[in-house]
Formats: sequence, C-alpha cells, structure tokens
Amino acid sequence: MSYLEAVRLALGTIWVQKLKSFFTLLGVTIGVTFLIAVVSIVGGMSRYMQEELVGKIIAVNAFELRHRPNINLGDVSEETWREYRRRRRIKVEDVAPVVEALPAGVRWAQLSENNVRVESRYAKPRVILAFGVTEGYFDIKRIDVAAGRLMAPQEYAHGTPVVVIGKDVREHFFPGLDPLGRELRIAGIPYTVIGVAESQGSAFGVSFDRFLVAPHNAPLYRLLNVHGVIDAVMVQGESQIAMLEAMERVRQVMRQRHRLRPSQPDDFVLETSDSALEFWNKIKSYMVLAGIALPAIGLVVGAIVIMNIMLVAVAERTREIGIRKSLGARRRDILRQFVVESATLSTIGAAIGVGIGLLLAQVIAATTPLPAAVEPWSVFVGVAVGAGVGILAGVYPAKRASLLDPIAAMRQE
Repeated sequence: MSYLEAVRLALGTIWVQKLKSFFTLLGVTIGVTFLIAVVSIVGGMSRYMQEELVGKIIAVNAFELRHRPNINLGDVSEETWREYRRRRRIKVEDVAPVVEALPAGVRWAQLSENNVRVESRYAKPRVILAFGVTEGYFDIKRIDVAAGRLMAPQEYAHGTPVVVIGKDVREHFFPGLDPLGRELRIAGIPYTVIGVAESQGSAFGVSFDRFLVAPHNAPLYRLLNVHGVIDAVMVQGESQIAMLEAMERVRQVMRQRHRLRPSQPDDFVLETSDSALEFWNKIKSYMVLAGIALPAIGLVVGAIVIMNIMLVAVAERTREIGIRKSLGARRRDILRQFVVESATLSTIGAAIGVGIGLLLAQVIAATTPLPAAVEPWSVFVGVAVGAGVGILAGVYPAKRASLLDPIAAMRQE
C-alpha cells in the first residue's frame, strides 16, 4: 500500500467517524492554537521593542557614546548606580579626538538633553524634553519636518536661538495657530520656532513628540548640562560593519583619554539598539520557552487521547484487519495504515489549531494593548509537532494491529 492510498483511507475513516475524530484531534488543536498565539505575542512584543521603542531612541546602524546607559530595561542594582555616578562625564573636549578617529563616511553629532520649563503667550507653561544638538543629528535620527525647515549650518555654528518642535509641543503651545515664526520662551530667552517635526509616534502610551531641538551652542545649553559636559556623541555608520569598526576606534580613543589599563573595564558605554535590548532578549528567550512548554501539555494530552482512540479503533476493526491480511496485506501495510491514519488525524488538528491561533493573535492585537506578530517558523513547528504527535501516538496501536493473527482476527465478531 502506498502512502497516498493510506492517507486516502485515513481521510475516509475520519469522514465516516466525524464526531469521534473531532474529539480526538481537539487536544492537538488546543495545544497548537496556544503555541501560535503565545509565540505571536512574544514576537509582536519583540518587534515593538525593537522598532517602536528602542528603534526610535537609537538610530539604525548607530551607537551612542555615553558615560552610562541611556536605556535600562531591567533592574539595576544600587551598587551599579553608584558606579555610574562615579564615572567621568563625556566632555566637549572628547568630541574632536573621537571624530578624528572615525572612518570615512561615518556621521556624527553631539547631544545634550534635559527637561526644561517652556512658556508661550498662548498656553500654560509646561516641562518639555529639550535637546541641544550639532549638525548631523536630524540625518542620523532620520527626522524630517512636517512644516517649516531644519536648522541651517550658520545657526548651528552661531548658536542662534531657534527651535524645531514636536507635534505635541505644537498642539499645546500653539492651539489652532501656525507656530512658524512665533516664539517659545525658555529661561526668559525667546526662541523662534522654525520647524515642526514629523510625528514620531509613541510606545507604551509614552509620546515621542513632546520635544524641542535647538543648536547645541544656543543659550539653552546651560540648562541642559554643566559647562563643558555633554550627554552623548551619536555615531552612525553606512552599514553594520562600518558601525562596529567605528565602535572599536571610539573605544580605543576613550580608553586612552581616561587612562584605563588593559585589565580595567570601560568607564563609558557604546550603546546600540542590541545592547539596549540585551535584557529584553533574555526575557524573550524565557517567554518563548514558556510559550512552547505550556502548549506541550495540551499536546501530550492530545497524544494520549489519540493513542486510546486508535487502540479502540484496532479493537473495533479486528475483523477488517484479519480480512486484509488474508487477502495478502503485509504487516508493514497494516502498520502503515494505522500510523498514517493517526498522523493524518493529528495533522488536521494541528492545521485547524494554526488557523485558530492566527485568528486569535489578530484578535488580541486588535482588542488589547498587546502587539502580536505571527512568526512563520511557529506555523511550521505547529504543523510538524502535530504530525509528530500523531505518529508517536499511533505507533503502539499500529504495532498491535500488525501483529494480530489473521485467522483469530477473522473469527472476531
């Protein structure tokens, strides 16, 4: 008997015994459904963290030289915080040696940031995240303007009091008004709004549009940092390889400037999106394991049910097995028939589970704050696991069927 013929017979048997087949494949269906749903949620969370959270803070193929990490997703011990506070700050005088060491074609910008109190004649004062940057910042962050323009090179050089604002700042300080050419006051100094940045979206309910950007040499700098200190040097390579090369060069320069011995660890960080997501990736691996282990319980139950049902089927079809053997069916034909029937049954259950799992993931993404993105590998794993469960569960009943004596089987009522 060919495998195709065995599958055809299996489908015929399943169709004849619809209700029993449904309850048989239910365990596999539930197990695969939760496998697809859980892995989809974990995958969606991972993409959300990479693209919507960390991806908005650290640009593609970029890293930031800082005295301590800017993004802390896990618990940081008090001892670690004390070590961070003891570190030397990144200074303006560090920028030139770092830039000189960078490979050709690499972009860079220096950055200072802090929350400042902003006023306008059209709204109540509000605390806003302010950035003081040098030329290159908007190119690295891939931020363009929805209205107006970005700062000109002369404005960067002379520290002209001009700002580019985010969408939320525009809506609060200039309700129903065109903000271009109007003033915002920071520490009593008027800053002219020259541009409104494109919306940067939000993550976990936190908006990325509540900001303003000014030239680093503008008077705003004294509110962001003490004199001569900056928060970061942003560096972006044309590719991942260029970024890694730039990182090593910057590391060597900073270790020399901080007079660190070879045995001493870095007292600064070169923060990339991967390093910022290191803690999340650890959690993700545990969640994926849990997402596979928990549905496995349902699959084990499904395997037990399939095995019991197949044993019952062998008992009910003893006379059929005897007739087939008397007509020349070999042991491997009988074995193949029942294994294929069991595998077909569980594969159908797995396929139904995949479909329900995909639907459940979409429902979760549409009705809850949890993002969900179907991982293609989970679909193949779900179907393969379902087929594997059926094969393993069907081996013992099939073996019993193949060992039946044809004469005794034919006498069975």
